[in-house]
Amino acid sequence: MSWEKIYHNWANFQNLDKDMKSNLHEIEKDPETLKDAFYMPLEFGTAGMRGLLGAGINRMNIYTVRQATEGLANFIDEQGEETRQRGVAIAYDSRHMSPDFAMEAARVLAIHDIPSYVFESLRPTPELSFAVRYLKTFAGIMITASHNPAEYNGYKIYGQDGGQMPPEDADRLTRYVRKVENPLVVPVLSKEEAKNSGLIHIIGDDVDVPYLKEVKTVTINQELVHEVGKDLKLVYTPLHGTGRMLGERALKQAGFEKFVIEPTQGKPDPDFSTVKYPNPEYPEAFTLAIKLGKKEGADLLIATDPDGDRMGAAVRKPDGDYRLLTGNQIASLMVHYILAAHQELGTMPDNGVIIKSIVSSEMPAKIAASFNIPTVNTLTGFKFIAEKIHQYEVDHSHTFLFGFEESYGFLIKPFVRDKDAIQALVMLAEVACFYKKQGKTLYDGLEELFQKYGYYQEKTTAITMSGIAGLDKIKALMQQFRAEAPTAFGKIKVQAVEDFSSGLKTKLADGKSEKMDYPTSNVLKYLLEDGSWVAIRPSGTEPKIKFYVGTQGETEQAALEKVKGFEDAIQDLLK
Repeated sequence: MSWEKIYHNWANFQNLDKDMKSNLHEIEKDPETLKDAFYMPLEFGTAGMRGLLGAGINRMNIYTVRQATEGLANFIDEQGEETRQRGVAIAYDSRHMSPDFAMEAARVLAIHDIPSYVFESLRPTPELSFAVRYLKTFAGIMITASHNPAEYNGYKIYGQDGGQMPPEDADRLTRYVRKVENPLVVPVLSKEEAKNSGLIHIIGDDVDVPYLKEVKTVTINQELVHEVGKDLKLVYTPLHGTGRMLGERALKQAGFEKFVIEPTQGKPDPDFSTVKYPNPEYPEAFTLAIKLGKKEGADLLIATDPDGDRMGAAVRKPDGDYRLLTGNQIASLMVHYILAAHQELGTMPDNGVIIKSIVSSEMPAKIAASFNIPTVNTLTGFKFIAEKIHQYEVDHSHTFLFGFEESYGFLIKPFVRDKDAIQALVMLAEVACFYKKQGKTLYDGLEELFQKYGYYQEKTTAITMSGIAGLDKIKALMQQFRAEAPTAFGKIKVQAVEDFSSGLKTKLADGKSEKMDYPTSNVLKYLLEDGSWVAIRPSGTEPKIKFYVGTQGETEQAALEKVKGFEDAIQDLLK
């Protein structure tokens, strides 16, 4: 069906929601926007579906939420009565329409006699992952657009292990969703019927308390925290999102007393009125925290994104200003501390393992190797880390110690099967205690790691290509890089190419290929002769193509200059 016909179906639908009608009238004034809203349906990517709020099949609205949930319900129906009765856990963040979307999903499930467990108010994504496992539901739904701007929302589906659905299950679910041809006519229980159905259960502190009990186990050296934590000066900003809901309680129960919540950003706000992008990897997100940090003389500033799964940090420098850490640098500090603390306390498992994504820094792996702990690489997407954790629980080959992605996602304890900023908040505060006891800051700690293990630097560049033309351009770029593989980036030659679509690693010197043990993914990674690497992948949830570089130098400045050289080489290839 053409996009024009789909649009007319919406425009002529008698019972169309009044907000959708209003939005349609607005976008009818802009033909390109109108086409973009209807030319294709939202797709599930590495983290579910995510899109602009508004009318259309390529937008987040009550109808696309109903369509996705109807597909999930049909998928559950085919699993049998026992599976149906396990139900679905549902959580949501502080964004526009998030509570509405959560209840719309519950009302669709109720039509199928599938019980749902809906949080009473906003909760972070990691608690949804925990809730699936704790309540033993068959699936979970998280309404969030993570760190995207205010005009976005999203819908993540979690499997029964508490992890985001892996590609095979997500593909099966997508087929069920696509069978629901007309999202406008998906049946839902009325609000009154839903209230009286007995199928929608409201949850809150009954899940918060056991989650926080597990968070207590994140602390490795409780004696250290009791000794130093009461004096650690910490500023925490949840960036108008869900993090404060549990982060404040988690810090207090761990023994941290002198932390301050940034007051303006401590309040949930769907407009994210103090920051354009509520993303802790952006310096702008720390503007208010830095101002407060200087006033308080804070050792450490921490920010979590709106759904509480990503965490960023800034550390005090000798001159009193603050340095923002990259996700890779935070991971390096955490890996070193976790392994050193376990070693000191005699609690290091014989078969410990660190897990990271293929586009994350090699510095934590080098640190882990110095403790005789291996590092395992996975594809991008925390669900792949969750799969490895499950594998190790089954075959007992390894004991999980830490998992991370360069995009500010960290997991310390596997009672959650997704990145968990609440765990990371508590752990990084403990790491800060470790250095504070020595009269140092995390800034000093990072410099020590650089001097010992090498000056590693990484950079991710995301290029947005919106709309129909953008999607085609991203596909064309990936095809171009495969057809005309670069032999060098700047003056540094490529030694081998890893194509995760074909599953082959090819050495350029002799053209010989070997099979890699990864699921199929649209990613290219170039291994360079000086140990550096460059990777390219389309985003799974946004209209972007991402370029990653990783390198090492004799000094920090030398490493940064190499990164800049690789960025310039990529720009030359894109011309």
